[in-house]
Amino acid sequence: MLLKSREHPSLGSVATFPQLLAEYLGSALLAAIVIGSGIMAQTLSPTDVGLQLLENAAATAAGLFAIILIFGPISGAHFNPIVTIADVLRGGRSWKVAAAYLPTQVLGCVSGAMLANLMFSRGVVSISTHYRASSAHLLAEVIATAGLVLVIFSLQASDRGGLAPQAVASYIGAAYFFTSSTSFANPAIAVGRMFSNTFAGIAPSSVPAFTAAELIGGLGGVLLLAVLYPTTPPLQGEPS
Repeated sequence: MLLKSREHPSLGSVATFPQLLAEYLGSALLAAIVIGSGIMAQTLSPTDVGLQLLENAAATAAGLFAIILIFGPISGAHFNPIVTIADVLRGGRSWKVAAAYLPTQVLGCVSGAMLANLMFSRGVVSISTHYRASSAHLLAEVIATAGLVLVIFSLQASDRGGLAPQAVASYIGAAYFFTSSTSFANPAIAVGRMFSNTFAGIAPSSVPAFTAAELIGGLGGVLLLAVLYPTTPPLQGEPS
C-alpha cells in the first residue's frame, strides 16, 4: 500500500481514472477473496470452524499480498476508507482524492461480494445474519484497525514502503487469529460482507458499530504515528 510508480510520479490533488479503476478492482478482488475463500472453507471443512478460519485467513493474506503488488503502483492500493483517510491526515492525499476513493472502494467491495456469491452458485445477493457487534468484537476492531494503520504508515514514514505488500498481508493474516472480530479493519469490506450470508458475512445491524470502531482505531493509529514518527520523509523518487 502507498506505493509509487514512474507512471504516477505525483500524488496529485484529483484522482485519475486509472487510480479509481485500480481501487475499484482491488477492492472487488479483496472482497471476492475474503468471501470466496470463506465459502470454500465452509464447503471443504463443514464441521471444523478452526480449520475454516485458517483456510480463510491463509487465502486472504496471500491474495492481499498479490493485489497490493498489482495495484499499489497505480493507486497506492488502499482498498480501505480508513487507509485513505489516514493518508489524507498524514498529508499524502487530498480530500478531493479521498472523496473519489471512498465510494469507489465501497462499490468495489459490494461488487466483489456479489461476484463471490455467483462463483459458488449462490444468489447474487444474500444478506448476512451473522451478528458480530459485541463489545469484544468492537474492541477488537479498534485494535485491528489501529494496528493496520501503524503497519502501513510506519513503513512509509521510515522509507520502507516497498515492504508494504508482505507486511500488510502478514498482519491481516495474523489478525484473523489474535482478534475476536477476525480483523475486518475496513468499513468498505464490512459493507461488502453484508451481501453474503456465509462464513465471512456480517449482519447489516453490526456494520454501523464496526464502522465506528474502525474509525476510532484509524484515528488512534494516526495519533500514535504523530508521536512515533513526527516527521514523514519524502517518498522515493521525490525531491527532499
